[in-house]
Amino acid sequence: MDTIGALFHGFAIALTPGNLIAVFLGAFIGTVIGVLPGLGPTATIALLLPITIGMDMVTALIMMAGIYYGAMYGGSITSILVNIPGEAASVVTCIDGYQMARQGRAGPALGLSAFGSFIGGTVSVIAVMLISPFLAETALKFGAPEMFALLFFAFTCIGGLTGKSRAQGLLMACVGLLLGTIGTDDIQGVDRFVFGTLYLQDGIGLVPLAMGIFGLGEILYNIEKREAQGSVLETPKSLLPTAGDWKRAAGPIARGSFLGFGVGVIPGGMPAVASLVSYALEKRVSKRPEEFGHGAVEGVAGPETANNAATAGGFVPLLTLGIPTNSVLALMLAAMMLHGVTPGPLLLLKWPDVFWGVIASMYIGNVMLMVLNVPLIGLFVQLLKVPYGILSPLIIMFVMLGAYALKNSISDLATTILFGLMGYLMKRFGVEPAPLILAFVLGPMLENNLSKALIMSRTGNPLYFFSRPISATLLSLAILVLLYPLIRWAWRFATGRLAAAKGSC
Repeated sequence: MDTIGALFHGFAIALTPGNLIAVFLGAFIGTVIGVLPGLGPTATIALLLPITIGMDMVTALIMMAGIYYGAMYGGSITSILVNIPGEAASVVTCIDGYQMARQGRAGPALGLSAFGSFIGGTVSVIAVMLISPFLAETALKFGAPEMFALLFFAFTCIGGLTGKSRAQGLLMACVGLLLGTIGTDDIQGVDRFVFGTLYLQDGIGLVPLAMGIFGLGEILYNIEKREAQGSVLETPKSLLPTAGDWKRAAGPIARGSFLGFGVGVIPGGMPAVASLVSYALEKRVSKRPEEFGHGAVEGVAGPETANNAATAGGFVPLLTLGIPTNSVLALMLAAMMLHGVTPGPLLLLKWPDVFWGVIASMYIGNVMLMVLNVPLIGLFVQLLKVPYGILSPLIIMFVMLGAYALKNSISDLATTILFGLMGYLMKRFGVEPAPLILAFVLGPMLENNLSKALIMSRTGNPLYFFSRPISATLLSLAILVLLYPLIRWAWRFATGRLAAAKGSC
């Protein structure tokens, strides 16, 4: 069966009434859980996994896939409107998306997020269909050394999120790394910084940390600011992006589509990594880098496109190699195996309905998400017209419910309040919180892959990373990024001295 014929066969499967309902339910549930911090696609799919046993295999996978990429859409809504990231991948969107909302441009921010996500998801699905076998072969070359190098490169990009002071941003990244080490070490099984408490043995949860620092901290700061200056949020002025917005967003959306797909294909590649690298890239290539952190259109369009493209890209190693790139896809792998389907190179031959049915459903799901989200932009924007005296306690209640619902734990509530106070102090003194959150998310992965790579080397020699072409290339790029400010300073100093010497002659 040729590719075009196989794709039409996939659409014939995906367009059956039962599968269409599954696509819609998956996209809708995914959007809702993306908006509600504390649930997340992993927990939702885990709860639904027993139900899928009685369902048709293709229908079950279609619904779970819809939940996954729907959550990436939904996570941007609260990030833009109230500065609460629904998913880790939406942390970067908070930086400029929320600033756009404060300037009365929540509608264009939500529109760019929805359209960028649609374009990134569609481009990624087409790439999955056309070049899965080749990319799957490349992904097999990524082991622990390569993943460490990729994550280390992502860490160098955190410098793009540091706002006015690079030193403050790097300090916050170090704090995030320290917080990420709390709990039981995955490699050695040793408790670290738990202070004898059972609660800390599992580590600090991302949801209490993110909602405390971003959500509760922002509210406390806004209440103080409102007391001093009056209004906090500008009245929304428009609902959709202007022609100028589209002109600025076109490049970031195009770059984010391919960058996100490339990161998503790599085993261990996360949408959060894709959005972080996209933001850093856009800030570096922008003609107006000073606008980033103050409502730059590119800071919303690029990362939102990248994280949705990475979501679809993760299906390449899952379907063609049987390698899940994250916890959500691991649950989908479990669902397939419960139905007697073994993902891998023979999937296209033995179970073509599974592969092409899921791929076709992702086209349909992206369209459904557009239909669901774009008409609702006006409704979402109306939230900002609610008086802040009413809106702020509702958000606090929303944050507390989300924190408690995660594990039904009072300890999570206390953690959220503690980090809320920390977030308030960070806002009060102009410290950007995004580097802390992203370092907290990526730090444990970086550490685990470093430990695994050194075990693989047998000698523990760090030069082992430079003996493998991919990791050597990525580490070299990371070192160049780190040394770039020093190189630029040295170049300016040398050219200045040369010009002065010529002037004195």
